[in-house]
Amino acid sequence: MSDKEFGNNDDLSLPKATVQKIVTEILPPSSGLAFGKDARDLLIECCVEFITLISSEANEISEKESKKTIACEHITKALEQLGFSEYVPDIMEVASEHKEQLKGREKKANKLEQSGLSTEQLLAMQEAAFRDAAQRHG
Repeated sequence: MSDKEFGNNDDLSLPKATVQKIVTEILPPSSGLAFGKDARDLLIECCVEFITLISSEANEISEKESKKTIACEHITKALEQLGFSEYVPDIMEVASEHKEQLKGREKKANKLEQSGLSTEQLLAMQEAAFRDAAQRHG
């Protein structure tokens, strides 16, 4: 894959702190291993390249199906076509977990709607809570 094919990837990146946190959580503390900044930066470049490759392939698949939105099945087909089929079961599990988390968020949003309070009442309650917190800490 070339930069000419997908545009220059210099402006694409992942948050360094997030990548560092993920790697730190993977490395066992007892190992005494450190993860250098240059290794982190290389890992970020590899991840961006991988995401670009998969999304490009998924885009081609969705276009062939005359779809305007890339769906999960386009990602899984792309992974399979590019030789990463062993990742598909794990990805489907993560996608399922993500959908469950979204359902929980929707329930929280509905909880506000079901409270029977107007937006003005909710705002007043929030402002009162902020005033109380400011007085306690302030």
